[in-house]
Amino acid sequence: MIGRFLSLEGGEGAGKSTQVRALAAALEARGIPTLVTREPGGSEGAEAIRGLLMQGDVQRWSAHTEALLFAAARADHVEKTIRPAIGAGTWVISDRYIDSTRAYQGVAGGIDDAAILALHAFGSRGLLPDRTFVLELPPAEGARRAAGRDGSGADRFALRDENFHVAVAEAFDRFARVEPDRFRRVDATRPPAEVTAALLDGLADLLP
Repeated sequence: MIGRFLSLEGGEGAGKSTQVRALAAALEARGIPTLVTREPGGSEGAEAIRGLLMQGDVQRWSAHTEALLFAAARADHVEKTIRPAIGAGTWVISDRYIDSTRAYQGVAGGIDDAAILALHAFGSRGLLPDRTFVLELPPAEGARRAAGRDGSGADRFALRDENFHVAVAEAFDRFARVEPDRFRRVDATRPPAEVTAALLDGLADLLP
């Protein structure tokens, strides 16, 4: 079996983690071996960097420092987890990947997209997913869902202001329009089962 690499993207509260697990279960039911992973994280080194990125004050790191930390974490994640799994014929499903850095540190954080992609080319040898799903949800609804989920335990990114999250949503919209071959949009306002069904529909051309 040919290994594939899938990523789920979107703003806060869009249901990415839930849908990553649901999609993995649906693929496993079809006899497709899967590996669920996340960013930042997914390998021992990357999980250590995750603690630095997600905890602390909102202003703990600048967007440039965040981009470097994410690139380092992703390089380890790709080398230690993603590439070996794909090579073994596994379908890897990641909760966030490079497009989150492009949206959060790039568009919303003010860093040029070319600079972020250059870091990705160096650290992760430019590896991109075979298919990227953007779970689309109005930022205000995403904030409401995230607040209900996290309570006082929200991370540094969930705590950013409304303008930041609007910019993130606009960034994902732009990426999907510019790269229609890789991206698929999914309406995340629908019930979870319908979202999972839409993800499977968006994989029809890749499924064995």
